[in-house]
Formats: sequence, C-alpha cells, structure tokens
Amino acid sequence: MRIRIVDAFTDRPFAGNPAGVLLLDAFPGDDWLQNVAMEVNHAETAFAHPLPAGGEADWALRWFTPVAEVAMCGHATLATAHVLHSTGAHEGPVRFATRSGVLVATPAGDGSLTLDFPTAPLTRVDIPEGVAEALGAEPLAAFDTGPHVGDLLVELADEKTVHALRPDHKALGAHSARGIIATARAENPELGYDYVSRCYFPNLGIDEDPVTGSAHTALAPYWSERLGRPDLTGLQASPRSGRVRTGLRGERTLLGGRAVTVIEGDLLA
Repeated sequence: MRIRIVDAFTDRPFAGNPAGVLLLDAFPGDDWLQNVAMEVNHAETAFAHPLPAGGEADWALRWFTPVAEVAMCGHATLATAHVLHSTGAHEGPVRFATRSGVLVATPAGDGSLTLDFPTAPLTRVDIPEGVAEALGAEPLAAFDTGPHVGDLLVELADEKTVHALRPDHKALGAHSARGIIATARAENPELGYDYVSRCYFPNLGIDEDPVTGSAHTALAPYWSERLGRPDLTGLQASPRSGRVRTGLRGERTLLGGRAVTVIEGDLLA
C-alpha cells in the first residue's frame, strides 16, 4: 500500500508538521496501526478508509503517535485531506468520522484547506506547583482545555519568552493529560501573526510538536476574546515553525492552512 509523508500547515517542504498518511480499505488491528505509527515516528500517523455513500461521513479517520492513539489531531487531518484531494481520491469537502465526532475539511481554490473542529472549552485553573520550574518561565495564567485536547494552556509574559523556552520535558508530563501549550501575544502583528505558541507533549512521546492544529482550538477562543476579533493567525514557534489561520465560530473553530507531500512510497509490512 502507498504511504505518504506530508508537511502540514506550511507551503514548503521541511517546515510545518510532518504526518504519515495511509489510505486503506478498512482498519487492520490496532497493534498493526500502532506499529506503523512507531515506524513512521512522526508526531502522528493518520489512517483513513472510505465509508459507504449516504452516511454522515465520507471517510473514517484515526490518528496514532509513536506510542498511543489520540482523540484529535489537526495537522494529520489536514495532511489526510491534502492527500485525498491531490490524488483525486475525493473531491470537494470531505467529512471524517473520528473519535471527536465528524470533522470537515474544505478545499479552497488557492490550494489551502480549512478544517472545522470543535472549540475547546477553557476553564481557568490555579497554576500548578512545579509548572514554572519545568517550563523554565513563570506563567501569567493557566487554563484547562477540556477532554478532547487535554492540555494545560499557559500564557507567558511575552513572545521572546516563548521563543526562549528550554523546558524539562519529563517534568512537564506530570501536569496534564497530554501536554502543555505555552503562548503569548505577538510583539509585532505587522509580521502577519497575532499570537505565538509552542506545544510540548511528553506523555505522547513528543517532546515538542512542530505545529499543532488541535491546540489552536484552544488558542483561538483564548486570543479572540483578548484581541476582540474572531479571525486570527497563530505562529507556532517550534524549530520547524508553521502558521495556522483560526476562525472562532462559537462551538466550532476553523483551522486553515496548506500542506505539501514530501515523500511517497510503498509500505511492505
């Protein structure tokens, strides 16, 4: 079967967040799916198969990190939609049946894609003891992001602090189900982004995720409330870097970006 590596939330190779994508006839056993994800060894590998016509979704979709299946993944969904459209396997909006409900990816004429995801519910919490030491910076505030995302979102003093983070990844794992989203307001919005973030998921075997679509379902409501605008652009300031357009639509959040296929080959196992 064909396997592809797609860089998501970028318009050029070797940037954004890479994901493995496999289009199947049906899902094999979970052990095989997990082994393939471990072999690919990117933040996520997406597995999809077509569903019968006439249902609420067009394709079934699952996501695996190298160590576990996850409930939601933005960049691997974008990567899968890109493969479906670039190979002609699907035309127009595609509806994915997932553990987080039906997620829709809609292509635009310029080649970009927009994902329709559930907005993460934010609940302010006390800053957990030890987070500042593990992160290497003092948070201004902390928020739980709900069951689908499962992260602790923390706002830091400024963009420079986010760029300079050098956290203790093992210590961070004690403070949330999945990981930590660190964010701050952009210092110069004229550069084309409104806020910055970095994401650390040691509990899923990912020290730092390059660009995290699901995290932006929490970042969108957080920064839209503070900046007074529903449509924003976030820069995830990992070494690979990537930008995510976010549109807050009440209980739904739109995530926009591009993707590039960088590797295509045969999976023989």
